[in-house]
Amino acid sequence: MSGLKLWDLAGEDPARRFSPYCWRTRMALVHKGLAVETLPWRFTDRAAIAPHTKVPVLEHPGGSLSDSWAIAEWLEESYPARPSLFRGEGGRALSLFVNSFADAMLMGPIARLIVADIPAVLVEHDRAYFHESREARFGMPLAQVSADRETAVVAFRQSLLPLRLVLRQRDWLGGVTPAYADHIVFGCFQWARCVSPFALLAKDDPLYDWRERMLDAYGGLARAVPAFAEA
Repeated sequence: MSGLKLWDLAGEDPARRFSPYCWRTRMALVHKGLAVETLPWRFTDRAAIAPHTKVPVLEHPGGSLSDSWAIAEWLEESYPARPSLFRGEGGRALSLFVNSFADAMLMGPIARLIVADIPAVLVEHDRAYFHESREARFGMPLAQVSADRETAVVAFRQSLLPLRLVLRQRDWLGGVTPAYADHIVFGCFQWARCVSPFALLAKDDPLYDWRERMLDAYGGLARAVPAFAEA
């Protein structure tokens, strides 16, 4: 046994794991072929992961660490004989670019499209926290944040062109098989799929086909969790 435990953001249904950053880590762990115990965590369970403040938190026999990128680097260094997440230093650098691209260009626009749906999947004692914190962040009620999403999604889909151009030519961002770059981007779409019925991708989009392949990868790990199937 690896002795690894992952604190993973969960909804009211403990099987609904929806953090985009936790999905990056979950996919990295299964990519490495590592057994891990996943522990459901909610927004208001601060004491459970102290001194860390956000998930994912990975506990290992030598301690613990948080931040999905830091965890990916730790996994790569700690288990060099297992399948590589980056496939060399060039792949590591490109993955860091994709990580930054996803954080800067995907997370915010997706949040605006789906944030109003998230409270419905949360455990009751998280809902007030989520409303207060996110409405302070956006400066308006959550319903207002997502009110124009039927038109806003058009611009969002257009912004995905760089990813689409790659996936028209190959099955994976990482090459002939998925790599950490795929896990990073997939985490964003899996987050949306797990919390909202709103369709981010059109079915004729190469990104939709890629997401389907990612859902089936690693024995269908991502497809098995509670989600909105058509989102």
